[in-house]
Amino acid sequence: MKQNLVYSTAKSNSMANLAAYNTRLKMYRKLSQKINLEELQTVIDVGATADRAQVSSNFFENLYPHPERITAFSNQDASWMEQEYKGIRFVRGTALDMPFENDSFDLVFSSAVMEHVGNFENQICFVKECLRISKKYVFITTPNRWHPIELHTAIPLLHYLPKNIHRSILKILGKEFFSKEENLNLLTKNDLRRICEGLIEVKNISLQTVSFLGFPSNLLLLLEK
Repeated sequence: MKQNLVYSTAKSNSMANLAAYNTRLKMYRKLSQKINLEELQTVIDVGATADRAQVSSNFFENLYPHPERITAFSNQDASWMEQEYKGIRFVRGTALDMPFENDSFDLVFSSAVMEHVGNFENQICFVKECLRISKKYVFITTPNRWHPIELHTAIPLLHYLPKNIHRSILKILGKEFFSKEENLNLLTKNDLRRICEGLIEVKNISLQTVSFLGFPSNLLLLLEK
């Protein structure tokens, strides 16, 4: 089991963290425009974080008014959430092999996780696993590789290079954690489209974006079974 890894370099309540929260608020609003969140009886947040300091962390739990309907799932120890959010259930495990039955949740929600599960094959497995445990909807967000600023390192344009070169330079710059594919593997719209091509059980696919600094910064994938 991995330790409580921190995937953001932004300081608590910094301008960068507040900007991240505002972007995630846009994501929540986009989701609420697509589906009726009040009608959901069971929701899982795949990738809840143990971090309690940043305002942008666990934003779904902070915004959704029915914590008793939420299962928070993570490979980190975020068991404190059961005390913080009345009625919530916390389960620890890996997102590539979740300990739930098929069709367990009305909504499988996951934000800023897909880029951290490893190679492209793992990312396909991740989407399929989310679909397996979903009864109705899967909503996944991930940073857009083509945004001019890489949102984890705050380094501009470097991530436009081929991934092997990008990772080599990150290592030279002392960003060894983010230089590893298992910790950061950015996606594009085309990557998500390629993944969706093999999802035969999906009835509807919606791919949207939200923007930061005038450029699409995050990709929003909504799948309806």
